[in-house]
Amino acid sequence: MRRDLVNLAFLIAAFAIQNCLFPFIPFLSAAPNLILILVFSYGFIYGQRSGMFYGFIAGLLMDLFYSGAFGFFTLIFVWIGFLNGRLSHYYYENLITLPLFLCMINELVYNLYIYIFRFFIRGKMNILFYFKSIILPEIIITLLFTLLFYRFFLWYNRKLEVLDTKHAVN
Repeated sequence: MRRDLVNLAFLIAAFAIQNCLFPFIPFLSAAPNLILILVFSYGFIYGQRSGMFYGFIAGLLMDLFYSGAFGFFTLIFVWIGFLNGRLSHYYYENLITLPLFLCMINELVYNLYIYIFRFFIRGKMNILFYFKSIILPEIIITLLFTLLFYRFFLWYNRKLEVLDTKHAVN
């Protein structure tokens, strides 16, 4: 229970930082997708159900903040949480290459989803421009932030597991 509350607090904080702080930093050409990092990390570490739950919460936050069809972001984040949760049996704490690869794939899928359903449908078919100016910089900066934050997620996950086991024993 404690882990869920802390993870939800991190998700809300990441949402606030991503949408309220990063747009005002002038030297960032692209903002890192902290919510995507959290959703795929939670799915990868905790499994399908948790990945889908946190993806649902993240998607609701994004749908409430941005205009458009309600459920647009919820759908992609639930799928990201589910698919990364399917890979949770490959989870090893010391292995960083698989989470980085997953981050890159998830960011690519997320941005292609947005391109197809927000731009391509309206006739804006210049995917090379979109890839060069939006997708590639966002993938690179999200990978850098994944390098920074993924180890922290593992560390606090271990701490919360120790606290949960101590609480269960008492």
